[in-house]
This record gives sequence, C-alpha cells and structure tokens, in this order.
Amino acid sequence: MQPVPITIKDRSGFALLLTLLIISLLMVLTLQFNSAMWSGLYASANLRDGIRLGCVARSGINCALAVLSEDASSSSSDTLQETWAQTKKLSMHSAELFENAVFQMEITDLSGKIQINRLVTKDGQYDETQKALLTRFLSLEPFQLDGEAVGNLVDAVKDWIDPDDEGTRFGAENAYYQSLEEPYACGNGPMDSLDQLRLVKGMTPALFDGKDGRPGISSHLTVHGDGRININTAGPLVLQALSDDMDEDMARDMMAYRLDEKNELTDPGWYRNIPGMGHVQIDSALIKTSSDIFEIQSTGVADAMRKQVNAIVKRGDGSSTQVMAWKAE
Repeated sequence: MQPVPITIKDRSGFALLLTLLIISLLMVLTLQFNSAMWSGLYASANLRDGIRLGCVARSGINCALAVLSEDASSSSSDTLQETWAQTKKLSMHSAELFENAVFQMEITDLSGKIQINRLVTKDGQYDETQKALLTRFLSLEPFQLDGEAVGNLVDAVKDWIDPDDEGTRFGAENAYYQSLEEPYACGNGPMDSLDQLRLVKGMTPALFDGKDGRPGISSHLTVHGDGRININTAGPLVLQALSDDMDEDMARDMMAYRLDEKNELTDPGWYRNIPGMGHVQIDSALIKTSSDIFEIQSTGVADAMRKQVNAIVKRGDGSSTQVMAWKAE
C-alpha cells in the first residue's frame, strides 16, 4: 500500500493547534507574572506601611518620655491622677499628628508592683522584708494556694535567683531542672524577664496568667525596681500584701482615698489618715510615693494594621530618662 501524502489542510490544522498551545502558554505565563507583580506590590506596600506604623509607634514612646520628664520636674511624688497616667487622653490627640494613623499608648508604673528580684540579697540570702511581702501576696484568697504551696514556691523562686546551687528547704536548684523530661538550667541569677518565672518549680500557667475569672500573679509583679513600692499607684492585691494588718476592705479604702484630689499623698504614711487604719503598720522601708521605672507600650494603628513597640525606662533626677529595654514587634 502506498503511503498517503500529507495535505496542506492537514498542515494548517497542526499549525492551528500549535498556535493555540503557544497562546495558552503565554496566557499562563502572563497570569503568573501578573500575580507575582501584584504580590510584590502588596508586599512592598505592607513593608512601607509597617515601617510607617513603626515610626508612629515610636512617636508614642517619645510622647510618653516627654510626659514623664515634664512630670518629674513638676512633682516629687507620683499618683494615678497625673497626666502620665491618663494615657487614653494622650492617645486621642495623636490623630491630629498623622494622616490616617494614630498611636495607642499606655504607661504603667512598675514601682507599683512587687519587684521579684529583690527577694534575694547580694550575698544570695533572703531579704526577709521582701520574703514576707511575697508570702502574703501569694497567700491572698484569689490565688487559692495553701500555706505549704506558698512556702515551697517562694523557696523555689529564691533558688532560681540566688547564685549558688544549694537548695533552700523545698525549693529547687539545677539538679531538679536537669532531671525534667525536657531539661533546662536553673537561672542562678536575677530574672531578665518575668516570663522566666514560668520555669520555676511549682509555677503553673493558671497561677501565672490567671484562669476562669481568677487573676494571675504576673500582672502584679516585675523584675525591675529597688524593692520599694509606690502606694500611690499599687493595685489592690499589692496594697493588701503590704502588711499583716491589711485586709481587702482596707486596700479598697486606700484606693478610694487616692482618688480624692484634696488628699495629700506625698508622705508614705498617708494611709494612717484613713478611718480605721490608724493601727496599721507597714514597714517604712517597703513603701514610697514616687516612681522611677515605667513600662511604655505604644501601638501604631492604621485600619486593620498594627505595629507595637514596648520600652522599659528609668527616670532619673531632673528630666533625664534611660531606656533599659526595648522591643519592637
């Protein structure tokens, strides 16, 4: 049988198929290029907006530093009635400074919290005043710890902070932590971050963060400070832990007394002026009415995008302020 020759009509059909394949390939490549181009544009826009919001957030930090410096030059004591504590009002004015963006800024007085690193003295022993304070605090009803659990936890915190490797009563040193299923080293030094407290023997997420409406201890503690607590800014649970003579009602009365602008709050002994509290004894070495260490949280906001910056600052004499820690998220 003779082979059938290929006609011109057959060649044109093949050319049409080839053309369609090439066009389809070009369309796919074009769509992919277009998608990649738009992805790049969106990524560039997000990067640009992120940088911009980071600058807005840092502006909030600078605003807070200016307010704290101004406050230091105008008052020798610190209360929650002062401008630095009215963060919502300060943040509202930021809308006037930026186009389509604001910062949400919050200043927290760390001197109003229990300063956990002061539990241990420089020679590695208990500071008995701080030990009594922390014990009273952990024994408060909202935390639901019995006396044994409180004592063991305080010992474990002390062992985590002190420099030696000798266990304190029912505390824990390196041998315990290395024996865990996922071992890690004991701190054996001051805590750099409060999150290290999560690693201490006896600490639970529920106790640290709170659970089912119960408060956690973390919001009342800090790793910064000289050990003295500003009773003008301390929360009710910290106030209640200041003395064996204190109870929940007295702490509430102290907070109400602080809200009255007519009351003088420069003397740390002002709490004795409250009816029914004349007998209360708080160690004078434990309290003060001024603050020097603050945490500033500032978030730049534009539509659904947010950029946050945190800073720990120490306010010195006059208007000088030192940034001790800085974190941009």
